[in-house]
Amino acid sequence: MSLSQRFFAHTLAWGDDAQRRLYGDHKHDLFAGLEGTVVEIGPGTGVNLPYLPEGLRWIGLEPNPHMHSYIRDRLEGRDLDAEVRTDPAQDTGLADDSVDAVISTLVLCSVPDVPATLAELRRILRPGGRLLFIEHVAAEQHTPLCWVQHGIRPFWRAVADGCRPDRTTGVQLQRAGFSTVEFERFDIGVPPVSPHIMGTATT
Repeated sequence: MSLSQRFFAHTLAWGDDAQRRLYGDHKHDLFAGLEGTVVEIGPGTGVNLPYLPEGLRWIGLEPNPHMHSYIRDRLEGRDLDAEVRTDPAQDTGLADDSVDAVISTLVLCSVPDVPATLAELRRILRPGGRLLFIEHVAAEQHTPLCWVQHGIRPFWRAVADGCRPDRTTGVQLQRAGFSTVEFERFDIGVPPVSPHIMGTATT
């Protein structure tokens, strides 16, 4: 794996406390009541694991192997039937209708193909299964922040493992064929990734 992936893993680990402050309350609300088999795409350093209920079957799909040691450290002492794999979100290798929920936090900004990824997640979710997401999204068109997001995109992708700050992820979720998509908007005050959405897409 590349030096940039190793560097990104260390950077994420360094920023875990900031993630807790920015997103902790949102994650506590969003992940409450999870049960059964849960797949998390791009779990990074395992920053979401403290918010998950005990007793889950948890499958973490993290293509960057430099993240795996951080994840395993966070799994220590947890009552989770856990597995860490390197399969990407757009090709999970999991069976049709095999999971109860999928978690995506700050991941859809960096997948190569959002529609293909969402189609794959719909495929593995059981009928009535849920995709739970927290994602930063594009600012409103023709605003200064929108221009900043467009301008900084090449640099941001290079330093943030492919992240695109100007993706219209909410719109793409609504077009992905889920039976319902519900989300709320919030800002974290950290340009160029301040606008966020949090919600649930149900098969």
